[in-house]
Amino acid sequence: MTSFEQLPTGLPVPVDDGAAAHLRGRTLPGLRLPATTGGEVDLGALRGRTVLYIYPRTGVPGEPLPTGWDSIPGARGCTPETCAFRDHHAELRAAGAAVLGLSAQPPAEQAEAAGRLGLPFPLLSDPELRLAAELGLPTFGVDAMVLYRRLTLVVDDGVIDHVFYPVFPPDGHAVEVLEWLRSHPVAG
Repeated sequence: MTSFEQLPTGLPVPVDDGAAAHLRGRTLPGLRLPATTGGEVDLGALRGRTVLYIYPRTGVPGEPLPTGWDSIPGARGCTPETCAFRDHHAELRAAGAAVLGLSAQPPAEQAEAAGRLGLPFPLLSDPELRLAAELGLPTFGVDAMVLYRRLTLVVDDGVIDHVFYPVFPPDGHAVEVLEWLRSHPVAG
């Protein structure tokens, strides 16, 4: 097994299947999700600009990757994507956005990843895929798990302003989001 922090070469590129086309202009529902910073975050109460990046699952040290993980388009790369958001966090904040990560992983796995990776922003846990049910977010199944497909929402005062989907390569995505934020500043 290769490092969680490095992307192998030859990963299949995800294609836009239209599964996120309906999201722009939608309001985030009032869902309270456990956060790695303690307590919960109410998605419906977010104010200002927030980058909510949604990913399948970060690697868990000592556990094998799910079956066929590298052959599922868009599955591999959650840890490199998260590290890139960490490394560009100050620039994203300077561009006017808070950052939140979200996956279907349970709170204990999210807390382990946040601590191990030294994240300056919270990861949210949605193991029941409540946000997917509310907004019709794309998911996929592997090894008896249902996981989020990778996408990023730019949310302004609770309303989805922009959607990045599909996301590839994941390790360069934070820079892509940063460039978009800089070219689309919040009015006011």
